[in-house]
Amino acid sequence: MNKKTLTKLEYNKIIELLTEQASSFSGKERCRKLKPMISLSDIQSAQEETAAAFTRIVKKGRPSFSGCNPVGDSLKRLEVGAALGSGELLRICKLLETAGRVKSYGRHETSDESEDYLDALFQQLEPVAPLSAEIRRCILEEDEISDDASPALKRIRRSMGQINDKVHATLSGLVNGSLRAYLQDPIITMRGDRYCIPVKSEYRSQVQGLIHDQSSTGSTLFIEPMSVVKLNNDLKELYGKEQEEIQVILARLSVDVAEYIDAIRTDYSVLTELDFIFARGILALDMNASMPLFNTDGRIYIREGRHPLLDKKKVVPITVMLGDAFDLLIITGPNTGGKTVSLKTVGLFTLMGQAGLHIPALDRSELAVFHDVYADIGDEQSIEQSLSTFSSHMTNIVSFLKQVDERSLVLFDELGAGTDPTEGAALAIAILNHLHGRGIRTMATTHYSELKVYALSTPGVENACCEFDLETLRPTYHLLIGIPGKSNAFAIAGKLGLPDYIIEEARTHLTEQDESFEDLLTDLETSKRTIQKEQEEIAAYRRELERLKAETKEKQERLEAQRERILREANEKAHSILADAKETADETMRNFRKFGKESISAAEMEKERERLRKKMDAARSGMKMEPQKPRKQHKPGDFKLGESVKVLSMNLTGTVTALPDSKGNVTVQMGILRSQVNISDLEIIEEKPSYTAKQMQKTGKGKLKMGKSFSVSPEINLLGKTVDEAVAELDKYLDDASLAHLSTVRVVHGKGTGALRSGIHSYLKRQKHVKSFRLGAFGEGDAGVTIVELK
Repeated sequence: MNKKTLTKLEYNKIIELLTEQASSFSGKERCRKLKPMISLSDIQSAQEETAAAFTRIVKKGRPSFSGCNPVGDSLKRLEVGAALGSGELLRICKLLETAGRVKSYGRHETSDESEDYLDALFQQLEPVAPLSAEIRRCILEEDEISDDASPALKRIRRSMGQINDKVHATLSGLVNGSLRAYLQDPIITMRGDRYCIPVKSEYRSQVQGLIHDQSSTGSTLFIEPMSVVKLNNDLKELYGKEQEEIQVILARLSVDVAEYIDAIRTDYSVLTELDFIFARGILALDMNASMPLFNTDGRIYIREGRHPLLDKKKVVPITVMLGDAFDLLIITGPNTGGKTVSLKTVGLFTLMGQAGLHIPALDRSELAVFHDVYADIGDEQSIEQSLSTFSSHMTNIVSFLKQVDERSLVLFDELGAGTDPTEGAALAIAILNHLHGRGIRTMATTHYSELKVYALSTPGVENACCEFDLETLRPTYHLLIGIPGKSNAFAIAGKLGLPDYIIEEARTHLTEQDESFEDLLTDLETSKRTIQKEQEEIAAYRRELERLKAETKEKQERLEAQRERILREANEKAHSILADAKETADETMRNFRKFGKESISAAEMEKERERLRKKMDAARSGMKMEPQKPRKQHKPGDFKLGESVKVLSMNLTGTVTALPDSKGNVTVQMGILRSQVNISDLEIIEEKPSYTAKQMQKTGKGKLKMGKSFSVSPEINLLGKTVDEAVAELDKYLDDASLAHLSTVRVVHGKGTGALRSGIHSYLKRQKHVKSFRLGAFGEGDAGVTIVELK
């Protein structure tokens, strides 16, 4: 990309914003050197890196790279065997600590998180935690070594502290004692690493010691008393030993660091790269930008793009298309209407996108990969070169017309301006036609009506305009593609106060064709606004429909999940009830067998039956059942021998074999089971006659039917018969039962080999007047009996 275009499109300002987001010196340098790329794979990789950083920043915040300082020179010194100073070692320590923090930041919090383009970089980091911990233990600050750095250093400093205490004690005794009258001030000071006291010059002979300095007036001498000379000498010797031991410590640490030169160099390189990438992510977040899609077909589709250098609260988004249905876009309209901003937005987005930066536009915006962008924008007048605006523009245009090709994007601002309008328009059409003929993607702004006509009449060329509100004399900055714009010179002049008679006279100088063309432009612009408004409404309705559709789907999924849960719980409950019922049945059978073998009294049997009934009542009370009709309360006198009754607690039917005793207990035969049941647990089954007396009087056939109802038994015994004999007898029996309007009959066939049961069941399946049939339940005869329900 040529530098002149980068400057005109203000790409350097974007780079300045990017550089501010980097934390480290090396990261800022990488930002400053960022240039647009021309390789599609490189561009897409950079965009994916920016997107990954953007996502991580939104989820976890921004990582710090402040400890990523240049260490290249220090590492080179280590490679030749030199020892590093404490400051250099601390910088390496901070670099390793930063690598540790960043590597920890890069780990995924859950296994569900998918990998991104930055995982490989995070994995390359080697914090070498033991080395950084050792450096931090030994070096507290750049000019402070820890006492614990080595045993020898600790011993030396302990001795220095003891001598210091002795010197201060000795000097304090002199200052506050015998020498107090000879001192200028009662203080202890230092001169050249020696402890001294300030003595008045006239008392020099009274104080024995070495003179190290005097005041500027000569009235004060700084004397080291003889009593502390040896102590000071010992202290100075210890200072020397301390410095030697510090050098030994630094040399040892330098040897340790030298073992990890490659890891440290890799850490520095990776941290620099990550700082650079996360700066791009932060810039995207700050601009509310998104990742554009790239193609090599020269197709541009920017969806509601916002120029990144304009105020985010005031900038008006524009939607621009180029390179699909048309490769040349001519933007017309009044000055300050946003034409140049639209031009710069397209050019700057192209540069930003190819540099790996996100663009402030909606998702799924498309950009093309161009090998170069050429822009002729702004006032090119040059006093130094004695060039007019037109000449300077032409010089610039000529310079890049020699270099443009099908992989270039060309941007013209006010093409052909600065000269005679007729000649300028003709020249502009010729230049644009030349580029259009070569298929070069081009955008141009102009005032010339001739270019509007050229765009209307040339295939592959499209007009566009920036809206202008004549009521407020302010541009709306909305870009309308498909219609040319009006200059609105007369309207603007009238709003600004130019007399109407002057404007009317100006209109007389326009040809009728010019006026008709301007009126056509007005109609086109009005129609375009109406269509756009309707499209926005349709889009809003579509979004609302999609939202409602999504809500409905979500509600349906929620209901399905609830239904499955209810069914699952119901099945579990049913399983529990069946298990409990089986346990109760098994217990009843065990008791039945026990009662048969042992001489158990009827009272005990009744007591056991009552316990089972209470257990069933308790289970029934926990269930929400449909309200039942109130049951009829029977008296002892209501029961007769042979009467059919239903035992409610056991849900079985039987026949009364003994009338109620004094306690109200009735003996009931239920299949093979006989039991005493209280009348409160019984319900008399009322058998209604099939026909009324009136029906019986109509025909003799009716009497036959009623006779059948009294003579047909509710049970047929087929034990010992062959299948054919049983089926023949059962067929006649079912006819009689149907005529007698019996609802349920009992077919006894026994268990045996099961052949008779299978034959009877095959016959029952073919009978139309059989509603259903089933094997008998416990107390009904089990598998030796089939219960048939008739229609």
